[in-house]
Amino acid sequence: MSLVRTLDRPFIIFLMTEIVNLSISQSAASELSRQASFGGSPGEMSIDLVEDKNCSEGWMHIQLRPGTRNGSPISRTEGVTLYADLKKFNLLKDLKLDYYGDLSGGGFLISTPKNAKRCSCGSGFKLL
Repeated sequence: MSLVRTLDRPFIIFLMTEIVNLSISQSAASELSRQASFGGSPGEMSIDLVEDKNCSEGWMHIQLRPGTRNGSPISRTEGVTLYADLKKFNLLKDLKLDYYGDLSGGGFLISTPKNAKRCSCGSGFKLL
């Protein structure tokens, strides 16, 4: 494809997005699929890292919501695509998303990146 701009063809720029490689466990994929369907966007979930105002400064926790939320795809498994904001790619790189469930409820867990401290709840961390 030519990158020369002409009157009949627009100038096209290809951007390579960073590979995030966030892995999703089987149990997390099943729960993501269930929540996406229930939320009205089957097969599409978004993940975000939000600063927790209830914890001391610097703690970030995952937030999962149905839909793409104008994010870019970072992982796909079991028919579910997970989307995230490009600005969060470096924080989500090479992490693992898991889900646990028992009679009292359940929740998502995320692994801790390098140079970070894990939150006691398992769904957040603080960069050191």
